[in-house]
Amino acid sequence: MKRIAVAGNPNSGKTCIFNNLTGSNQRVGNYAGVTVEFTEGTSKFGGEKVQVIDLPGTYSLTAYSQEEVVARDFIIEEKPDVVVNVLDGSNLERNLYLTTQLLELNVPMVLVLNMYDIVEKKGLSIDTDLLGELLGVKVVKAIASKRVGMDDIKAACLETILEDKKPREMSYPHELEEIIPALRKSVCCHKEISQHYNPLWFTIKLLEDDKIIMEKFNKYSDIENIKTELEKAKDHLMRHSGEDANTAVVEARYAFVNGAYKEVHRSSKVEQKMLTNIIDSIVCHKFLGWGVLIGAIYAMFHIVFEISGEINWIPTGGGEWTSPVGLFEMFFDLLSSYGELIEIPWLQSLVVDGIIGGVGGVMGFIPLIFFMFLFLSFLEDSGYIARVAFILDRVLRTFGLQGKSILALIVSGGIPGGCAVPGIMATRTLREEKDRLVTILVTPFMNCGAKMPVYGVLIAAFFPNKKGLLISMLIFLSWFFALLSAAFLRKFIVKGEQTPFVMELPLYHMPTFRGVLMDTWHRTWMYIRKAATIILAINVILWAMMYYPRMDTSKFDAQREKLSSNFVIEAAKTEFAELFKSDNYEENLETIAGHEDEDLKKVAEDAEPTLKIAAALNKETVQKGVKIIEDYKEELAEINNLEAEAVQAYTFAGRLGRGLEPVSQLAGFDWRDNIALIGGFAAKEVIVSTLGTAYSMGEVETDDTSSLSERLQADETWSPIRAFAMMIFVMVYAPCFVTIAAIKKETESWKWAGFSMVYSTTVGFVLAVIIYQVGSLLF
Repeated sequence: MKRIAVAGNPNSGKTCIFNNLTGSNQRVGNYAGVTVEFTEGTSKFGGEKVQVIDLPGTYSLTAYSQEEVVARDFIIEEKPDVVVNVLDGSNLERNLYLTTQLLELNVPMVLVLNMYDIVEKKGLSIDTDLLGELLGVKVVKAIASKRVGMDDIKAACLETILEDKKPREMSYPHELEEIIPALRKSVCCHKEISQHYNPLWFTIKLLEDDKIIMEKFNKYSDIENIKTELEKAKDHLMRHSGEDANTAVVEARYAFVNGAYKEVHRSSKVEQKMLTNIIDSIVCHKFLGWGVLIGAIYAMFHIVFEISGEINWIPTGGGEWTSPVGLFEMFFDLLSSYGELIEIPWLQSLVVDGIIGGVGGVMGFIPLIFFMFLFLSFLEDSGYIARVAFILDRVLRTFGLQGKSILALIVSGGIPGGCAVPGIMATRTLREEKDRLVTILVTPFMNCGAKMPVYGVLIAAFFPNKKGLLISMLIFLSWFFALLSAAFLRKFIVKGEQTPFVMELPLYHMPTFRGVLMDTWHRTWMYIRKAATIILAINVILWAMMYYPRMDTSKFDAQREKLSSNFVIEAAKTEFAELFKSDNYEENLETIAGHEDEDLKKVAEDAEPTLKIAAALNKETVQKGVKIIEDYKEELAEINNLEAEAVQAYTFAGRLGRGLEPVSQLAGFDWRDNIALIGGFAAKEVIVSTLGTAYSMGEVETDDTSSLSERLQADETWSPIRAFAMMIFVMVYAPCFVTIAAIKKETESWKWAGFSMVYSTTVGFVLAVIIYQVGSLLF
């Protein structure tokens, strides 16, 4: 099967073209030896099935970041049949720098000038025929957002493969042309190197002192001749031009790009003033930009909560309507009702409480997660997220972080809905190791998508009328804590100079519905897959810890039996002796007690005999009977609650939770909260499911389908202060196991992974204690 690699700058529309070529035939994987994710898919090119690989977006193929190394290593090692080099046609000159490095690799290539509609809106044009002649490749105009040019790309790729068409070699200034031939010849003479690498490309990498290539080069044998020629070349260049070889090579590429751009670039007398410039004058303004940012975030989450859980817009039959979240709750309630038919107690508890109650609590937030990702994808594809990075860069540098740290923080949940794992992976674009390490350590402070269900439950319970305000506050606080933490780490733990930051602000454009929907589905599916695998496994383990060992409850059975006997004796002494013999005595009494005295006869006319007895009595007497029943139910509930608490305290989880309670109660957390938070070390989504299990297991009324929010709200030990302290702790404390593994992978050290766990948990607990203690004194 032929293989096509798609390469290009970030924001060039590379992935959009990849999606158009492959459709839904995609899978996500990792490159061998690293954790850089890639996407590959299949497509039909002229009736022939081909494999298409989406390489990491990168501005160059220099060994500054893992993305750059992975992209070039794939081309060198895997040798794709064609590289589709996607360029932003409206920023041609900048995008051509990557093209020069692909030319040096001498790989079959098709050049795609994407966003050509923007080129034309600017009043520009590009001579694609001339550009193709200059580079020796086929050039295609495309508008990926409108799927324009996709067939031309496929045809160009097939022609390039059939013709075995190679691009022209790069031309260099005379000072480089004087030294390259001799060094290139010595490389060609080394059989092992010349068989594995393109000699010209390897020669250029030696002149650049490419770190990775130099390490590989020094491992070869018989390289003395190449080393001699390399030293001669560098000395010659320094004597004649006063420049080091690396600088000379970079300047040569830019000179080639500049010359090619001037040759093919055409413009009208008056270029149109772009809408992007007008919008940026507002959204990138040093004052107005912050207002737009805060408003955009607040509006996004307000709309997301309204659509997903507040507004009933989905019909359920019989003239009833519900919200997406309500629909999921109805579905899992139905599953629970079937699970309760299981007669084996432990199996019923496993199915209803451990599986349906646990995973169902997490899956119930799928609508919220879906709509959140939908809005986030829209903002990313429109170009606004890059502006967010630009605005926040001014602040981050004050706290000792590099500008590109913004991208990792945003991906991790700077705008909630992200994930710390890809955020930590995004730090590979940072060239300075100390900048990278600090960014990795504060990245988990961001509000990842897994924390949002926890916020959702607590906000719905204690701040139902201030959802947008609370979410905005949590976003602000996550940035505040992360920045303060970064400043602390920079000053006392990880010291070093900052490196300069340069980033691209792409043109604004309307995202495609298909592209946004595909990206939203991929992110949501990752959430669902995690809920159906990791969270399910963890929740079953936690259920077992909360169910076993089983204690002897005979003393509570005896208390209930005694209470029931006392109730029967007490009832027999009243005017209701006959009435209490009816199975419906409780309903009958409440019915009578709810009517005025003059209506009693009317109520009793069509009633059963026992009800007529009650109707014959006056209202005060009936209310006395109701009071007897209420007292009985209250005492019975107290016995049941004591039993449930004792049963849970007797389990493995209860013992562990109670062991931590003397310390955790400083922050307002009881032993049930402790178990949920311990589960959060494995995955933050587990917190909601475990709380649901802890606050529902052992209840007498198994048909109670009230939500976790309602149960917490009804619990007298909970308060808004405790809920807020819990949210702050969840925000800051140790990241999940998957994130810890990613930290270890990226830092190549368990030391920093362990430090992240201890540091984050300590900071989170101190903050929670301060909030709870101070809040309890003030309110």
